This record gives sequence, structure tokens and C-alpha cells, in this order.
Amino acid sequence: MSNEEQQWVLQAKRGDTAAFEMLVEIHAHFVYNLALRVVRNPQEAEDLSQEAFVRAWQAMPRFRVEARFRTWLYRIVTNLCYDKLPRLKRELSMLDPDDALELPTSHKSPEGQLLSKEMEQTLHAKIDKLPESYRLLITLRHLQEMSYAEIAEVTGQPLGTVKTGIFRARRLLRNAIAEYEND
Repeated sequence: MSNEEQQWVLQAKRGDTAAFEMLVEIHAHFVYNLALRVVRNPQEAEDLSQEAFVRAWQAMPRFRVEARFRTWLYRIVTNLCYDKLPRLKRELSMLDPDDALELPTSHKSPEGQLLSKEMEQTLHAKIDKLPESYRLLITLRHLQEMSYAEIAEVTGQPLGTVKTGIFRARRLLRNAIAEYEND
């Protein structure tokens, strides 16, 4: 978090609506995209985004300044998505953390490996077709560029479960890319 953002957080904690508006401006696009990736409905994503910021504003006095604002805010969005899609949390909790042992060490995002715009569009279409739990994890990791630890904090899932889900989602996406390349 930048020093400027840190100042806005401190001011917002004291009730400064203008400072909170600056935080909303910084994070609105990312909050909406996260919600949209999970619920796949623009109007619902907009509603979830607005509700997330309302809840964040109401909870600002209790925000711990040593925490990362983005992680805290994404946790609010994720909880709202859980409320909207109860099976999402169930799917995440059913992942086996032991599968994470096979995780690749590469930190390249799937989009970074694409060779063409058409393939990128295909990949995004495949991401949209992933089960909700995998779509959430891939969105947080590759589109929001969060660490595994941050994702675990945001989703409320153990680190191993997060790694397992991302591994499985990547495998599904790799298979989709292979199918695309073979066509």
C-alpha cells in the first residue's frame, strides 16, 4: 500500500468520506472485476461491489491499519460472493491440500504465456466456464495478482487448499489451451 493510500485509510477510519472515496476510486475496478468473474452477471457484480463498499465504510472504524486494505476489501467481496453462491465455499473447502505438492514453480500467468489475442480471448472464455471456486482463485491469483497467502486470507481457506485449487484450475486451463492449439 502506498503512503498516500495509507493516509486515506487512516483518514477514512476517522470518518473522512472524501478519503474513503479515494479508496473506492482506486479499488472499484478490481472489486467489480472480482465479483463479475465469480457471479458472471454484470448487474449482480455491480450490486455486490456497491454492497462491499458500503460494508467496508461501515467497518472502517474497526479496520486494523497493520492489515492490507486491499486484502481486507477483497475478503468482504469474497464473503458477499459466498453469500450469493453458497456452494462456492463448499467447493473450496472440498479441495484436497495434498494435491498441491505438484504445483509448478513458474510464476507466469496464463495470459503471459499466450501467443495471440485470439488465444487470450479463448482463455478468458475458458476461465468463465471454470467452476466458481476455480474461477475465484484464478481471478485473485492472475488477474488481481495476489499472493497465495493473500488469497488464503481473502477466501478464508487454508493455504494448501488455495494452492490445490489454483493448480487444478491451471491444469484445466492448460488442457483448454492444448485443445485450442490442436484445432
